[in-house]
Amino acid sequence: MVKALHPELFDEDEEGTLIEHTPIHYQPISVRDALRELKDLSELMIDLAYSSVLFRDNDLAEEVLVLTERVDRLSYLLIMNAALAVRDKRDAEHAAGILKATDSIHKIASAATDIAIVQLHGIGIHPTVQEAFKKAEERFVRATISNQSILAGKRLQELSLESRIGVGIISLRRGKRWILNPKPTFKLSPGDVAIAKGSERGILQFLQLAKGDLREVP
Repeated sequence: MVKALHPELFDEDEEGTLIEHTPIHYQPISVRDALRELKDLSELMIDLAYSSVLFRDNDLAEEVLVLTERVDRLSYLLIMNAALAVRDKRDAEHAAGILKATDSIHKIASAATDIAIVQLHGIGIHPTVQEAFKKAEERFVRATISNQSILAGKRLQELSLESRIGVGIISLRRGKRWILNPKPTFKLSPGDVAIAKGSERGILQFLQLAKGDLREVP
């Protein structure tokens, strides 16, 4: 769906496109859980989109587009489930509230996508503003856990990244599956795409750990 809205961002090659459209088929879902996930996704997208522009980070901008796919899919499933639940006037009133909330969250996510596109188009912001925000205590980063990384096969509670290097993993993408706010017992695997937040020094150490360049957590 992102490609359909913004075809200029995607290049065709012999291996296909960066993001492929997959049909959305009905499946029963918990409306409450879906709304909560949509809220969390939209908040994450805003954080990543602003950080991508402020720090000129195309990796974060691209991750926003991947998240857009998830938001679109979840929004459609919510609409389908709300429509099927309507049996009378009272149900219609409840469904209307759900649809309104879904639409509002979707607009926030779309705004984040627009911000990410600004970065991917190389428009950027004024250097003075960028320098000011670079002094912020925390920033975001995307890192793929390599086969050589000591993080692979370890649970988050074993690594204690927040207390040791001041970096917290706030979400992960494993294939097409997203894990938001992973629990301390979550085990990292090679190929996991981690979104982390922390200080600039901690982020640099985390990137070295993810690549396998740093062989132990400081």
